[in-house]
Amino acid sequence: MLERIEEIEQRALKDLAQAVDQETLKAWKVKFLGRSAELGEILDGLKDLSKDERPTVGRRVNEAKSKLEAAHQKRSEELRKDELERSLQGERIDVTLPGRMIPRGRLHPATQTLRRIYAIWADMGFQIYRSREVEWDEYNFELLNMPAHHPARDMWDTFYTTTPGMLLRTHTSPGQIHVMRERVPEPIRVILPGMCYRYEQVTARAEFQFTQVEGLAVGKNITFTDLKGTLAAFARRMFDKDVGIRFRAQHFPFTEPSAEMDIECFICGGKGCTVCKYTGWLEILGCGMVHPRVLQNGGYDSTQFSGFAFGMGPERIAMLRHQIDDIRQFWQNDLRFLEQF
Repeated sequence: MLERIEEIEQRALKDLAQAVDQETLKAWKVKFLGRSAELGEILDGLKDLSKDERPTVGRRVNEAKSKLEAAHQKRSEELRKDELERSLQGERIDVTLPGRMIPRGRLHPATQTLRRIYAIWADMGFQIYRSREVEWDEYNFELLNMPAHHPARDMWDTFYTTTPGMLLRTHTSPGQIHVMRERVPEPIRVILPGMCYRYEQVTARAEFQFTQVEGLAVGKNITFTDLKGTLAAFARRMFDKDVGIRFRAQHFPFTEPSAEMDIECFICGGKGCTVCKYTGWLEILGCGMVHPRVLQNGGYDSTQFSGFAFGMGPERIAMLRHQIDDIRQFWQNDLRFLEQF
């Protein structure tokens, strides 16, 4: 039996020396060290040997297995080093070749437009004020001069929550009440950017969620002339210093008088094109003097204070600046579109 163990050991070492890759090495291990290998069979047959032979044979089998496992480990390391050397020789990197540039991320076009708007209003002395997106009906409508069942509410298709009186804000105007109540009786110059939600059909020019930037100025002796001059300065910094501007009468429940502001189409220079629908003008925002009742709801004495407010859509402005014809592209995460900015 000892001679058989010696013969198995020598045969295993000879076959191991001929292993040329990890697959061959794996097959060798199964053959000589696996559960059904010859050495394992000898251990299983120890019970058939005499009491004198059993310790000697068992010890010799364990010695052979230990020797083969050590030889296997050594050969495995040798093959691994050989493979690495071949890889280094055959896959050598030419360090003189120009490197591949790592693609850089970009700011979303709506974010770029928002940052430009922030910078312009900051230069004009306006602070950023954040207000909540989930709002109470009282702040979204009633305190803005739109009591329950008022027909003006039909201008906004509203997402209501399961909590009575709670909704997703339809505009950033509720922030006017919050900031006025926080700062009364101090003068106010703020912009209120944020996301708004309306239950509307998604089209090329309308989305059910969109960004809006509200503006509010409250103080003594503020007039409509101040509103016009301020918005004209913004438009010329946002678009072009020579851009034409006009105001059209409009109606908003929370401002009186109210207006919409257009700029001369910078694509066609006012001659008429598809972007301006051949009118020569592009609407960019709504505005007006803060309604006295809204001032009172905010805590200000409307006989002593006045103010103006405006609201603009950054996506709308981005569409005008870059001639984008479908607002849905802002939310589709299509890299072919986003990588242009």
